[in-house]
Amino acid sequence: MLQGVLARLDDAGNHVPRFTAPRCLLERQAVGGCDACHATCPHGAITLGMLGDSIQINPDLCTGCGLCVQVCPSGALEYNLEPALQSVRDQQDAASRAAPDASLTCSRSGAGGPSLPCLGRVTPALLSAAGAWGAPLTLIHGDCAECPVGAPDVPERLARVLDTAQALRTPTGKPAQVTIRPAAPEDASRSLTVSRRGAFGALFRVGKQHLAQSIPESPLPFVDWSVPEDRTPQEWTWRARSLKPAPPEDAAIPWPAPLVDDTCIDCPVCTNVCPTDAITRDLQPDGGVQLLLNLSACTGCMACLHSCPPQAIHAQTHWRPAAFSAPLLLRESDTIM
Repeated sequence: MLQGVLARLDDAGNHVPRFTAPRCLLERQAVGGCDACHATCPHGAITLGMLGDSIQINPDLCTGCGLCVQVCPSGALEYNLEPALQSVRDQQDAASRAAPDASLTCSRSGAGGPSLPCLGRVTPALLSAAGAWGAPLTLIHGDCAECPVGAPDVPERLARVLDTAQALRTPTGKPAQVTIRPAAPEDASRSLTVSRRGAFGALFRVGKQHLAQSIPESPLPFVDWSVPEDRTPQEWTWRARSLKPAPPEDAAIPWPAPLVDDTCIDCPVCTNVCPTDAITRDLQPDGGVQLLLNLSACTGCMACLHSCPPQAIHAQTHWRPAAFSAPLLLRESDTIM
């Protein structure tokens, strides 16, 4: 009986992803802007502002599929990753379970076990973390062509997400063990494993009318922009955390980020458009300026590259592990323009 109670976790949360305006390339007025979320949403739930400098999400049209989160280059749109991460970890640590692997399934697949409204919510950080934990993970989808939640090409999108995660795993020498497949009749018997904290939470939530075998929604709080650590999206925080085992010192970690050449005119444009404040411009007591990069906070959106007036910024796609340990000096000048 208890297992039946625990297997029916609350799915009544808000499906609309959190929008952090300071991370949006439109709000930052980056050259070229961005319409990835608007172009990707299969339900027309995301519209651009009248002046093209913001987005709006219609909660009545949003299904919580997460496809906009998958494509957002700066983490302006996001769901809480931690419930799904905890679910994968719990399944790996479970002493006994019906299936030999951890699994995540879409809510329409008919499969048992932990589910998401749509596997469009799966991101590279989640798959890379599963690889770091050595947890074989199976992603089970339903009939995407007929699904009213996501889009017909969700399996193809998942394959691209897995490619990104595997590139991140390559320097660690420990690839993620991920299988993407449609649901089979025997998947209906998969069990749902939850942590002790999740178990007690489930007991308090079972009184609600709409229940499903799903990972409980855990809305993210608003970002406190006064805390620099909070400016980095969960996705990129977990990508960096998942670089385990530690790559060799000479490994090349795929992490697109900017470099600055000598044509830089020391203007503040790159810092103004950076959606996570990964680039900072520090004025020195002697009147000079240092341009610093926090690589772990850089999402690789390249808003700085596209917005740089003298085109002094170029992308570097791979970095040594040491580059993540301290801010990188991109440029140092004796005087400001």
